[in-house]
Amino acid sequence: MNSSNDHYVAPYDDAVSFDELPDSAPSHKFRLSFTGWLGTIIVVFWTIVAVSGPFIAPFGENELPFPDAYSEFQAPQPGAWLGTDVSDRDILSRIMYGASRTMGISFLATVLAYMIGVVFGIGSAVSSPRVDMILSRINDAFLSLPTIMLGLVVVAAVGSSIPVLILTAGVIYASVIFRLSRSLGMEIKVMDFVEAAQARGEGRWWIITKEIWPNAAMPLLTDFGLRLIYVILFISSLSFLGLGVQPPQADWGSMVRENLGALQYGTSIIPVIAPALAIATLTVGINLIVDDVSAHSGGKLSNRL
Repeated sequence: MNSSNDHYVAPYDDAVSFDELPDSAPSHKFRLSFTGWLGTIIVVFWTIVAVSGPFIAPFGENELPFPDAYSEFQAPQPGAWLGTDVSDRDILSRIMYGASRTMGISFLATVLAYMIGVVFGIGSAVSSPRVDMILSRINDAFLSLPTIMLGLVVVAAVGSSIPVLILTAGVIYASVIFRLSRSLGMEIKVMDFVEAAQARGEGRWWIITKEIWPNAAMPLLTDFGLRLIYVILFISSLSFLGLGVQPPQADWGSMVRENLGALQYGTSIIPVIAPALAIATLTVGINLIVDDVSAHSGGKLSNRL
């Protein structure tokens, strides 16, 4: 027997050697269930109200529907289908105006939070251990602060305005998004398809934009809906405490606060219940969508979030 046969080595085959290392993760498709579609209908309804409300509202934001018969907390009647508030302004019109502010401020603040959290979170995941440790410890310091208390301190110190509310909420909630983005980045960067890209000699920027971000997008988009709920409640809470959107501008949280007297002295509880129901239905609708998307992901997203 020829001894050279004992040491025979098969020819190297690039195609075979990387069969188990796909270039990217497989894509997943899902369909919304009944609850998901119900949540979508609710969110689309309030989005339409927020966009078109100021143009189709029966009255102006601070207009009196019955100037000749001024009386606070009037009951629902033709011309004021949800009644009037403490200043005899039309509740329906103010809810439509308030939708644009509550949803607009919350959406912009959530987008800002994601811009900060995702950039620093994924950047931390692919950086050196020292940079990752520094960014993580700074983020932990922000996470240790109560959100409402921090918001109250910031707004009370610099004053309340729409830009301040957006910036404050965006920075506060960026810390939670940083943690989730970093966790996803750490999980994805050790997968086979990322190692295949590194073996091909791809650079760090290419791996972030072509491998990590596309595969982290779905969990982050799902969390976007959940985070939007928290920001809506945060902005509404600040307004309820008098440090959010300032009168005479309307938003749902401030409407609840300024009409609390209707529960004791008014003839109708609608001035308080209507804006509270608006907050509740919007947040429930978003949550139905988030839960449905998470359920179609095998529960992994809900466990992580």
